[in-house]
Amino acid sequence: MHTTTTAPAIPDIKHGRARALCAAGGALAAALAWAVEVPLLGIHLNVRFGGGHIQTIAVGQVIGVAVAASLLGWLLLAQLERRALRPRLIWTTVALVALAASLALPIAAATTTSAVVGLIVMHLTVGAVVIPAMARTARTGR
Repeated sequence: MHTTTTAPAIPDIKHGRARALCAAGGALAAALAWAVEVPLLGIHLNVRFGGGHIQTIAVGQVIGVAVAASLLGWLLLAQLERRALRPRLIWTTVALVALAASLALPIAAATTTSAVVGLIVMHLTVGAVVIPAMARTARTGR
């Protein structure tokens, strides 16, 4: 007779809940940054792609990208926990490099200096919320 236990699932549920809150916190940080920058400060978050098409960054896009980035970070952390000896260190390093690389888009595509600054502040705000919070949820490696 084979018996199963639910004890190992409890830490997974707690980690999952904590990581979901990290993603939600990142989305909230992004929405708050957008709300300060666009309606309050009057910054036009416009970017130019390819053949000159200008797009205005809306709050839904900001929230969606923050959630997507957080979920990708969660996926990477889960994989590192299964395979790496020091998942927190590796994940934090990769997350900081990804954050730094993400700043290239506002620098290259924003149409005004205020849009560049606004988008960079938004990226850094989300990173400041998600990276340390998600890193705290990391378990020891294999």
